[in-house]
Amino acid sequence: MAAYDLEEQDKLQDLKAYWAKWGKLISTLITVACLVVIGVQAWRWHNKTQAEKASVLYTAVSEVAAAQGDKKDLAKAKEATAALIAQFPATGYAPRAALLLAKQLFDAKDLEGAKSQLAWVASNSKEDELKQIARVRAASVALDQKKYDEALGFLDGKFDASMEGIVLDSKGDVFQAAGKLADAKTAYTSALEKLDAKSQARQFTQLKLDTLGAIK
Repeated sequence: MAAYDLEEQDKLQDLKAYWAKWGKLISTLITVACLVVIGVQAWRWHNKTQAEKASVLYTAVSEVAAAQGDKKDLAKAKEATAALIAQFPATGYAPRAALLLAKQLFDAKDLEGAKSQLAWVASNSKEDELKQIARVRAASVALDQKKYDEALGFLDGKFDASMEGIVLDSKGDVFQAAGKLADAKTAYTSALEKLDAKSQARQFTQLKLDTLGAIK
């Protein structure tokens, strides 16, 4: 029994020595691990809460967009979109709301307002697809304003292969409106090479090119 007690005492002494040497580090590591876990959980909760709040605002914008006639409340859509951009610009809801609002502003003949929303998406969205869609739409608005250089500016730069035909067609529209018929023909011809042979968009481009060919 005495030998057993001595063995236990030795083990206890070893443990005390080990803890004296490494206890502070172990405690620190455990504390850090706990803080990391708490931090991750807090981050997830924060993101979930932010997404839920952003979703409510986006719903308000989409409901206005879906409303018909007098039921449209453009002021409500503007307010909700402004809140999304100010508070939740990194979410996917903000650029989508801006695109919806841009369409509503365009329909309401507020071309500068529409273009402003589209320009924000083009500059701030984290999704390349939305950026490119916004640039093409912004170019269309600038074209309606007869701001041809600005329209071409939106269409400059890199686009995904799936967008190249549409972009070239849009450039053709700008050149034609600006009276640069040779450039328009070149753009439309290049667009035909990029667009799906069976798509309606290609048929429209071909029609525009044919029309230009008839112009003397």
